[in-house]
Amino acid sequence: MTDDAQSAFIDIPGVRNFRDAGGVGALRRGVLFRSGSLHTLTPEGALRLKALGLRTVIDLRSSTEIAAFPDLRHDLDHETLSLPTLPANREDTACPWPEDQAELYPFMAATAGPSLVAAIRRLGAPGTLSAVVHCAVGKDRTGLTIAVVQSLLGASEADITADYLLSNTGLGLLDGPTPYIDETGAERISRPVSAELLTSSFTWIHDHHGTVPAYLRAHGATDAELDALRANLAA
Repeated sequence: MTDDAQSAFIDIPGVRNFRDAGGVGALRRGVLFRSGSLHTLTPEGALRLKALGLRTVIDLRSSTEIAAFPDLRHDLDHETLSLPTLPANREDTACPWPEDQAELYPFMAATAGPSLVAAIRRLGAPGTLSAVVHCAVGKDRTGLTIAVVQSLLGASEADITADYLLSNTGLGLLDGPTPYIDETGAERISRPVSAELLTSSFTWIHDHHGTVPAYLRAHGATDAELDALRANLAA
């Protein structure tokens, strides 16, 4: 890992895979962070988040995940916005989450439009920053959300992908899959991310909408909102 990539990681005790999303494209550092959930945040970790000026937490997890593993605050003064990336994952839904990672990424692109637009609106609003976007471990749902934001800030595909792949380092996945306990108490497998996974999400977006801005406009975003995001986050 390069020194520049290493510098993206910030030690927040009790939070996995915490790093600065800035320094990619025109996205400036110190305003938008990404991580795993805050459900094991320690008091020391909370003090470090306070030092970062935390104002907003965007939680991409499902209501079931949040109920099982609620974020801890330790008296932090911030607003939390719940924006599930994926539909409720129940057996009787029309769109249960794919178990296969390769199927998950196009599925996320197909279902995440409303969540992405809501996140972009919030990140473009005055007084939102600094903000943390997180899911369970900050890898897949967070990976796509941050990649879309970085793309709107003019980042190249290569730079977006390189930043996305840092989750393998942040989660100890460089040597392959590792087990974890999900919100139901079941043991599951956390798998490394790859460039091909993120590419498949963007391929779905391009095939169905042409461009990322067009995809977001199809889900209700306005040009003014996209411009506000850029103005709020750009260096």
